[in-house]
Amino acid sequence: MLYDRVINRRIADVPPSGIRKFFDIVSQMPEAISLGVGEPDFVTPWSIRDAAIQSIEDGRTQYTSNWGLASLREKIAAYLRMRYHVTYSAKDEILVTVGASEGIDLALRALICPGDEVLIPEPSYVSYAPCVTFSGGVSVPVVTKAEDCFALTPEALAAAITPRTKALILPYPNNPTGGVMSRAQLQAIARVLEGTDVVVISDEIYSELVYSGHEHTAFASVEGMRERTITLNGFSKAFAMTGWRVGYIAAPRELLAPMFKIHQYTMLCASIQGQVAADRALGSAFESGFEDVRTMVRSYDRRRRLMVEGFNEMGLACFEPKGAFYVFPSIASTGMTSDEFCTKLLESKQVACVPGTAFGASGEGHIRCSYATSLQNLNEALKRIRSFVEEIRG
Repeated sequence: MLYDRVINRRIADVPPSGIRKFFDIVSQMPEAISLGVGEPDFVTPWSIRDAAIQSIEDGRTQYTSNWGLASLREKIAAYLRMRYHVTYSAKDEILVTVGASEGIDLALRALICPGDEVLIPEPSYVSYAPCVTFSGGVSVPVVTKAEDCFALTPEALAAAITPRTKALILPYPNNPTGGVMSRAQLQAIARVLEGTDVVVISDEIYSELVYSGHEHTAFASVEGMRERTITLNGFSKAFAMTGWRVGYIAAPRELLAPMFKIHQYTMLCASIQGQVAADRALGSAFESGFEDVRTMVRSYDRRRRLMVEGFNEMGLACFEPKGAFYVFPSIASTGMTSDEFCTKLLESKQVACVPGTAFGASGEGHIRCSYATSLQNLNEALKRIRSFVEEIRG
């Protein structure tokens, strides 16, 4: 069989994840320190695990509704209303998904026709552009810059919109830069979108992980934007539940209906144990005033400041991220490309970072480092990186 004749070229031509290359190497290097993993180093709290364990002991091993557990959807609706001042019907405006990643896929497949353009602020999460390609669309990068704190500017957005623009992915707080956007900045974006039919896919998975007094604004809460916004969120980051694979979509019923149809025929539903755990996560958060989340954020904040100071002190300019758990320092002063820097750093000092180009061409000259690991690891990693940079500079 000639496989080239049968494999969809649109899929075959998408390159492998630029992150996974380094993960594969690190897995064979037991002494390596990885700053590449985009997941919390915290274990899911016991109360959440206990709820899932109890559901198994009770024999709850069936499918749930395609929409997800009713009690979980009600809690998600209450959470969005209380935390971000946006209201959705738990009945038909909230869909529980297999992680926020399924939400990206569902939103794009429900919206995009062949040739439709999707605007993606760049640098940005590695999955967006491939998922646009899988849906038959054309991804259009909109470059963000360190001098703008990697925020999407209204001028850049206005210049990128064409008659073929179908959607804008709005990924804040941002992976990989840690950039955030204020309500005033989002209102400026909203003014550009007024009078268009551009749908906004607002990926807010890092909404709870913000620092330095920043308060996250849900884009759907900006005046006039709810009707065009598909909000993606989940439990992976804020509740240390990456492996449970539970996310959700909140959107007007008219936008959510076609996404539900795809979900119904493909995924059917998220696992019942994951949903029970997520239900308990929100229940516990309501009871404690989100104390577990606050504790985690305080820990990340200490690490964040350590990393920013460390990179700036060694001469690798690093802007202060106010969201997520990444720093995105510039390595341009070393004269190396991002890929060269990360490859040689891993080979010589056994520290794994991710080249900025994994997040789009505009990421060149930067590296992404996750601080979702112990302070001991971070201090040792900074020591090794400093030694590497000093050797390069002679």
